[in-house]
Amino acid sequence: MQGIRMNRSDRVFHTFVYMIMTFVAVVTLYPFLNVLAISLNDSMDTVKGGITIYPREFTLNNYATIFSYPNLLTGFRNSVIRTVLGTVVGVIAASMVAYVLSRADFQARKFMSVMFAMTMYFSGGLIPTYMLIKNLDLINTFWVYIIPAILSVWNVFVVRSFIDALPFALQESAKLDGANDFVIYWKVILPLCQPVLATIALFIAVGHWNSWFDAYMYNRSNEVNTILQYELMKVLQSAESAATNYRDPNAQQSMASVSPESIKMAITMVVTVPILLVYPFLQKYFVSGMTLGAVKS
Repeated sequence: MQGIRMNRSDRVFHTFVYMIMTFVAVVTLYPFLNVLAISLNDSMDTVKGGITIYPREFTLNNYATIFSYPNLLTGFRNSVIRTVLGTVVGVIAASMVAYVLSRADFQARKFMSVMFAMTMYFSGGLIPTYMLIKNLDLINTFWVYIIPAILSVWNVFVVRSFIDALPFALQESAKLDGANDFVIYWKVILPLCQPVLATIALFIAVGHWNSWFDAYMYNRSNEVNTILQYELMKVLQSAESAATNYRDPNAQQSMASVSPESIKMAITMVVTVPILLVYPFLQKYFVSGMTLGAVKS
């Protein structure tokens, strides 16, 4: 009888857990499905409201309006190149600096750590930053997206915490075998740091992909180096302007046929889907990369 009661209690417990997880899944997925439904729904019908998780009047006109905008493909290409190149350079730079700061025989490690940490709380401000970028001749160049964002102090500290949790005997053993610091970094540290490197790679990639303000500040007059987010911002501004001045004969006809709400949702899907496609491949590293370096033995 006791075994039967335990089985029944187990079934009740599992049923309760499934109900809770189903509720969490619905709460999590509903906003995304709602955005997708609105982006695929007829714009004039969307104004009426009442769209839930499926489009009431299916159409691809919202996406057609976005992709018909000039310079969008150029911006998409530049955003992909920027994200890939910026992520690779950022991961290598952060891991190199983190390895140096983790070395017990580096005499200035505490001083350098404090100096790096100060940059997280104090900055020169927008105008000095612009003057610096201008003096470096990075205005209206593609490298303005890469060089200023090479190193993130937060990523350095995350990687350093992970390296500090690794047995230092591995580095000592490699050094006894004749390996120099670069060989230790490349063949010992990097292979063991795959989880945390994947984690910061996701941080860096999302930051580059979602960035638009640097294009607005430094490449506004150079359409060759425009990026996707900046172009989508201009699409949204055009849609809102056309909705406000729809009686104006000079307003863009393509924008006047769609509502800003539909454009917003379509833009949200365009910028979100690429990250959603990449995240599953890094998910298994994400949790371990954030937790393994958090506690030292």
